[in-house]
Amino acid sequence: MPQLDAIIAVCLAGLALSATPGPSMLYILSHSVGQSRSAGLASALGLCLGGTCLAIATAFGLATVFASSVWLVVLLRYVGSAYLVWLGLSMIRDARTNAQATVHLGHVGHKPLGTIVWQGILVELLNPKTVLFFALFLPPFISVGSGTADQSSVSMQLLVLGALVPLTAIPSDLAVAYMGGSMTKMINRQKAMREALAWIGGVILMGIALNLHLGFL
Repeated sequence: MPQLDAIIAVCLAGLALSATPGPSMLYILSHSVGQSRSAGLASALGLCLGGTCLAIATAFGLATVFASSVWLVVLLRYVGSAYLVWLGLSMIRDARTNAQATVHLGHVGHKPLGTIVWQGILVELLNPKTVLFFALFLPPFISVGSGTADQSSVSMQLLVLGALVPLTAIPSDLAVAYMGGSMTKMINRQKAMREALAWIGGVILMGIALNLHLGFL
């Protein structure tokens, strides 16, 4: 099992990433506003299921690679930490520009809720950027003890942490699906809040990455 501090760090990182408007949030908003609140919830469920499946599949893939090349665990911990820093810096760098942008929702046709769920799953599963994200995001949080990685331990850590990532997006996804048009108006009005959230999220990601290696906390 992963250590408690790793679980907390992954949850914080996931919340930081889901707190600012992104493609997933706009996807849910489009269905909530364009069809119904139920459609928004269905799209959120699809994205969550797809993200969970992809995270677990990526975790199995990483565990298999780590079993044959133990040194990759250590290497990807540093590469993944650098990726977290880059994500944080990108959020801060683009905070002002993204906050000033007006959210426009694309048109969606009315579909059965089951179809929307499956569509959400496929959107996540067929997104290569999501695979890359999990492959770089998970390794920094893996504990290898004295430097030797036990395959079963690494596999369990990857599976638990991988499943946690999409689950951290559930609160924001539910809020977006439930509020729909009200959320869209709030996002477009509260530009200062959007910028502040991006700054906070960026600082959290960089702080987590640095703490993994410098041990501030």
